[in-house]
Order: sequence, then C-alpha cells, then structure tokens
Amino acid sequence: MTSSEHSANVLGALALRLHDRMAAAVVDAADEPESGATTLSWLANFVEQPHVGLLHQMLGLTPSGAVRMIDRLEADGHLRRGPGADARSTTVRLTARGRRTAARVGDARLAVLEDALSVLSDRERETLDRLAGKVLVGLKRDRSASRFMCRLCDTTACGHADGRCPVAQR
Repeated sequence: MTSSEHSANVLGALALRLHDRMAAAVVDAADEPESGATTLSWLANFVEQPHVGLLHQMLGLTPSGAVRMIDRLEADGHLRRGPGADARSTTVRLTARGRRTAARVGDARLAVLEDALSVLSDRERETLDRLAGKVLVGLKRDRSASRFMCRLCDTTACGHADGRCPVAQR
C-alpha cells in the first residue's frame, strides 16, 4: 500500500465514523430521520423560505420524497408551508418549534465533533483546521456535489459572515 492509499483509507474511515456519529446524534436530537434533521438545520442557518424544489436538490431526494419529508416535518410542527413566487410553487419556513429543534441538532453535531477533536492539542487542531479547509476547497471543484456541503454547518462558528469560511472565501 502506498502512502497516498494509506492516507485516503484513513480519511475515508474518519469521514465514515464521523458521519455515523453525527447522523445518530442529530436524529436523536431532532427525533426525526437524518434528512429531516438536516433540513431543519439548513433552514435555520441558510435560507428563510426556500421553495420545495430547492429542498429536494439540497438533500438529493426525489421531488416526491421531499414532499413526504415536508409533510412529516409539518405534521410534527417543525415547519409551515406558504405561497411561493407563483401559484405553482410552495415555500416552507421554520416554526418556533422547528427553530428550537434545529438548535438542538446543531448542539448535538458540535458535541460529536468536539469529542472527536478532544484528542488533539491546540496546535494540532490549528494544523487540522488548515488542512481540512484545503481539502474542502478542493472538493468544491465538483459543483453538483458541493453545492450543499455546508448544510449542517454552524455559520457563526465557521466564520461565514466574517469571510473566514474556507469554502465560502474561495
């Protein structure tokens, strides 16, 4: 095995383990499937009243799958439908309950990530931050896959508004 293959394998194992832990944490925090928890977080952090089509693109769901998810989130009191730009479109927005749930999702995600990083020194975290940012920027080359790569991000923590987000600044 080459050094490159080893690095790729370690990164893959790390990504998979972090995804599994984050998915379990956000599902538990939201009491919703992962797609629902992700939707609540994305609505709280990135868009006020997106049209339903944007949600299905963000999650990679079929249009009918997105509508079923919206039905479930609306029935659970997390969001409400509203009129769109024209008679054929519909928007969604978070309710107060949806905002509280989205905050729990963000807290659960952060707890998983902070726990994972707890084995690193401050200097090692700075190095990881720089290298992970570089990898994320490299992943932006694939526009179809990267459009919603930040869908669970905490935009305050990443520094999006301050121009410190590695994905947004390049």
